[in-house]
Amino acid sequence: MDGLALFWEQNDGVGQAVTALLLAMSVGAWVVIAWQGWVLRRAARDIARAVPAFWDAATLDDGHRRLAAMDREQLLLPLLQAATLARQGSGSLETGGRLESQLTRRLRDALHRGLAHLQFGQVLLASVGATAPFVGLFGTVWGIYHALVGIAAAGTITIEKVSGPIGEALIMTAAGIAVAVPAVLAYNLFGKWVAANEAELEGFAHDLREMVLDGARAAPPANGEH
Repeated sequence: MDGLALFWEQNDGVGQAVTALLLAMSVGAWVVIAWQGWVLRRAARDIARAVPAFWDAATLDDGHRRLAAMDREQLLLPLLQAATLARQGSGSLETGGRLESQLTRRLRDALHRGLAHLQFGQVLLASVGATAPFVGLFGTVWGIYHALVGIAAAGTITIEKVSGPIGEALIMTAAGIAVAVPAVLAYNLFGKWVAANEAELEGFAHDLREMVLDGARAAPPANGEH
């Protein structure tokens, strides 16, 4: 702790700002890593349990209740609601088209909302992974400049006076890399998990669409028409 306090005191305002920025980036990245990892694992488990349970239900209402109980991240239930609400209402462009088009539009919108929930925080991880090394490098360059200015002002130059401040400045580069590496690894891993969940959700949406269309084809014509 004494070394950190001394490092902080020896830096000027720019160096302290870079240090604080790297600290904020690290904390933000780890918060997102913990939260998104928990969400994605829970979503994968829920999808694996809820989809077979839905198709095993005897009625649509029973399937709806099963999804409501198992879909804790609200990824599957909005898809079912989007499929079953097609053709409801009147007098709007949304309900005036063919059933196939309505289903595609509703399911697409519900799927996009679910994916946005799963991908929340990915932009932050990508930004931290891409910029943290450069922030650390800037801190190193500024620290070396600050150290050389201080040495020049002292009037005497020795190895001890040069190696200490410059060595401390190089810590900023290492700090930038240390902040970036976990963010990059998490971004790549979570991208793979999101893609796997997306494939499952797209498959479920496709099956729902076919179920609704099959039901519409099998329904008797309205007003007794043949």
